[in-house]
Amino acid sequence: MRQATCCLLFTTVLIGGIAYADSKPIRIGVDVPYAPYQYKEPDGTITGFEVELVNAACEHMERECEWVEQGWDGIIPGLMARKYDLIASAMNITEERSRQVSFSAPYYQIPSVWVKNISNEYNLEDDLAGVAIGVQQATIQDEYVTTYYPDADIRRYGDSGTVVTDMHAERLDLVFTAYSLAQETMLQDERFIQTGDLITGPESIYGPGIGAAFRPRDEALIEAFNKAMQEIKEDGTFDNIYNDYFKDQ
Repeated sequence: MRQATCCLLFTTVLIGGIAYADSKPIRIGVDVPYAPYQYKEPDGTITGFEVELVNAACEHMERECEWVEQGWDGIIPGLMARKYDLIASAMNITEERSRQVSFSAPYYQIPSVWVKNISNEYNLEDDLAGVAIGVQQATIQDEYVTTYYPDADIRRYGDSGTVVTDMHAERLDLVFTAYSLAQETMLQDERFIQTGDLITGPESIYGPGIGAAFRPRDEALIEAFNKAMQEIKEDGTFDNIYNDYFKDQ
């Protein structure tokens, strides 16, 4: 079992209208790695908590899933350009993103965490002026740090792996990232520890949780996806996948 924490969101979805029916595979945009939510096995297979959830939803829709890799910066433009049919990539439902895409009902929440070198001391209630903080660009962590620590030396990276690499190379003072990602990549190293509490708000930044993103006109697919997600929660599949990855309920 992977040592990680995630908060489940059990949202009741009312389904009406005509079910989404199509024989073509559903193409899903994803930015990897972002363990444990999405990452690659040694043979190149894309897997992870959210990947397994969406694969299970596809089974309930009686559709084949095809995962399409896309860097985070271009993941919404790729959806709008029809490179794939939906995004399932640990994407928080936010007001800004909702101006471009439509979201499914939220199906889980990811707390954020501050990580520092064990030998350093920082007061998160200060302005952290000049402190080198690593974040993945265009994420809620980026928005949070930009909002609350504008005087810090904010270093934005195109992918989470490079953030982790620079922290291990001691080119950063702090990293602000998803808690589960930190557990997988930094907090198992005795040089690094969590500082401060887990962060899940404010809602103006974090939104109600993680959801899949769709083109706004694809209402039938959104409805079918929500119905399938509700079904895998009701039949125990969601809990089984969750328990494979996370120790805390």
